[in-house]
Amino acid sequence: MSTAADRPLRIVVVNWQCRDNPLAGGAEIHLHEIFGGLVQRGHDVTLLCGGWPGCPPRAELDGIAVHRVGTRQSFPFKARAYWNAHKDEWRPDVIVEDINKVPLYTPRWSDLPVVALVPHLFGPTAFRELSFPLASAVWLAERPLPLMYRGVPFEAISDSTRDDLVQRGIPKDSIRVIFPGIDTSQYTPDTSVRADRPTFAYLGRLQRYKGVDLVIRAFAESGLHDAVLEIAGAGNYRPSLERLAQELGVAERVRFLGRIDETGKQALLRRAWAMAFASPKEGWGITNLEAAASGTPVIASNSPGIRESVQHEVTGFLVTHGDTVAMAQAMRRLAQDRSLVERLGVAARQFATGFTWERAAAHTEAHLREIVSRRGNG
Repeated sequence: MSTAADRPLRIVVVNWQCRDNPLAGGAEIHLHEIFGGLVQRGHDVTLLCGGWPGCPPRAELDGIAVHRVGTRQSFPFKARAYWNAHKDEWRPDVIVEDINKVPLYTPRWSDLPVVALVPHLFGPTAFRELSFPLASAVWLAERPLPLMYRGVPFEAISDSTRDDLVQRGIPKDSIRVIFPGIDTSQYTPDTSVRADRPTFAYLGRLQRYKGVDLVIRAFAESGLHDAVLEIAGAGNYRPSLERLAQELGVAERVRFLGRIDETGKQALLRRAWAMAFASPKEGWGITNLEAAASGTPVIASNSPGIRESVQHEVTGFLVTHGDTVAMAQAMRRLAQDRSLVERLGVAARQFATGFTWERAAAHTEAHLREIVSRRGNG
């Protein structure tokens, strides 16, 4: 008779978005890589998520059966009803809720084992991006976590996220930290394409809470008149950032690239002298690790999550969040010493190779088997 220890698991993952959603970001990439890896390891994975206007309601992404219901706004109100209509068809061994936006309180959906996967929680940072009523709703929705997820095992993607959960009342011994990975065969160094002039880069969403304005201010304060700053990504904060660059007199040297594809991303990470990232809080720093794997140092805020993806003065520099003077100094230090860029880049590549998606998927598989077996033996 097969047991959870030797047979493929049937896993239902619940998340607000899938990788193909136009608003998808690092959390969706993380989820897709982990559970796509579990499909490759022989498991059955179904993703219940929200959609977007005009999207197909069903899809298959790298073996993951994707069910899209509602939109970003309506998904939390429709998800449970969709689950109720399909749970007998899916017959999962375990539910994994990716708590990436507002919690859906899946432990209330059934008596099946639930694992809460947490990239990071917004907390007060929600007020940096959303209107006060929406930010208040997000903040309040996170407050009942200890009560609504009592007895539920958690999986955090960083020590910072684990510590945040502990501060909110989640028992530390119920949290498993499994670091994300990156594709170190896709992101590789090529110093022959490093830009001739000092080039700094930002790659990510253009949203207020990401701190891109701090990167632009630091670039302006650096006084590096022969340097350029390339900003890749899309978001509703772009017009404000373009105005800021104009006001600071650096508009001609700040290039907005828009959303770029993987080829463009690889090229940007290789030609940059450093990646700059100034978010006040993240679950992790996947883009920082992708830059490191490309042999490019990172200048970043010493913020929760981010600090774990940069080794200060080894793979880059960590500065106090909001200290644009310190970030500008780090930019000048690199711009004035090309050999330092390359030395940090070599160490960064070595550091990045310790984080693989295969490792993360294997650790997640072991954790899920442990939870399911515990339930079977209970």
